[in-house]
Amino acid sequence: MGTIRVGTSSWADRLLIASGWYPRELNTAAGRLAYYARHFDLVEVDTTYYAIPAVETAAAWADRTPAGFTFDVKAFSLFTGHPTPLSALPKDLRPDLPETTVRRRDVPDEYLDELWTRFHAVLDPIAAGGKLGTVLLQFPPWLVRSPAAQRRIAECVERCHPRRAAVELRHGSWFADRHIVDTLKFLHGLDVSFCCVDMPQGHASSVPPVLVATAEPAVVRFHGHSHAWESGDKKEKFRYAYSDRELTDWAARLRLLATDVDQVHVLINTCCGDQAPRDATRLARILAAGGRVARVG
Repeated sequence: MGTIRVGTSSWADRLLIASGWYPRELNTAAGRLAYYARHFDLVEVDTTYYAIPAVETAAAWADRTPAGFTFDVKAFSLFTGHPTPLSALPKDLRPDLPETTVRRRDVPDEYLDELWTRFHAVLDPIAAGGKLGTVLLQFPPWLVRSPAAQRRIAECVERCHPRRAAVELRHGSWFADRHIVDTLKFLHGLDVSFCCVDMPQGHASSVPPVLVATAEPAVVRFHGHSHAWESGDKKEKFRYAYSDRELTDWAARLRLLATDVDQVHVLINTCCGDQAPRDATRLARILAAGGRVARVG
């Protein structure tokens, strides 16, 4: 049976920093990461979604965390088809356009190739330290199931090689009726992890929490069940505290999932104040009671 690792979807979220979860004297990024790593051995890097950081920054992440710590790194927004501020691109790779926001089609192929090269350079020091988990490819909610969409996903997965990748799909067409079986077969054929998401249901952007492993590791992200999911206010969107009963029910499901893989990565994304680390700690303790968690926060 595999190991279940629990962490949060950021260690540097401004709402987390402002919450008081970190001791006041820890007023540097290095100090906060070291403190986080004393509580959890897994974290999602979401800053890489907004911009590709300096290689030295990623090397510092690897250096400031203990052996056995793991980073799941979110892919740059442009790679997965999200509108991206032109200012988020390196100055030497910004197309000469009047728009302030660009999409993948706006960027010359040679620029895109170089962006991927620089992204991999950021991953290199993390991987060299044995601390790279997956590259999270989070596709936009308007990516409808189609042969063209499958080709786009396959291309992104290929671009991630030799790194492991996880795919998060956010359009309901991938899960409708019999299509869910085809979707999972497709991802299994790519040897890429399907990212299960627990999120509010009943919205146009909702997808079901299908808990299944298509590759190593299995990946599960918890967004909570806020009634303000589609409000556009990030703080309210993720304002949710999982109940003990919810976490106990999920722990049973995660233990079952762990029978199919060597590792399950669980990332809590209730990023409103310090709710994410609190939920992660409680889930880890519930799992530890069954001996199926790497560390208790």
